[in-house]
Amino acid sequence: MIAAGTFREDLFYRLAEIVVRIPGLAERHGDAVLLAKAFLKRFAKEMNPSVAGFAPDALAAIDSHEWPGNVRELENRVKRAVIMADGKLVCADDLDFAESEEESTQVLNLKAAREQSDRRVIRHALARSEGNISSTAKILGISRPTLYDLLKQYDLHV
Repeated sequence: MIAAGTFREDLFYRLAEIVVRIPGLAERHGDAVLLAKAFLKRFAKEMNPSVAGFAPDALAAIDSHEWPGNVRELENRVKRAVIMADGKLVCADDLDFAESEEESTQVLNLKAAREQSDRRVIRHALARSEGNISSTAKILGISRPTLYDLLKQYDLHV
């Protein structure tokens, strides 16, 4: 807005004493699952008390989605899923994820396919164990040092 001349630069610097950068949901691995559980609890209480939680496929879908709409998109999808759920658990179909173009194209490079798969599985395990390294390593069936090496290799953060 400053560059366009619609906001005074001196006013911006007067207001911007402390600037806090909050990364998007896609950058905060594991947070989507935690937020989804909180939203589910709130919406189930209000709209569909028979819903008790997420099925494993729903947790995996939440964890692997890129969330271009950030937290608001997550909140809306969970709300819709709670309303539409037939059973006690919200499944991936209730979240209404349409397969994106990126996911539908097959990776032909074996190394890239393995890396993509490893990243997805590690993020899912981290989310399931709520960031606990020991539990994540146990879920993955690897040692803690191996998990630390993989986190470093794939530049994943807990």
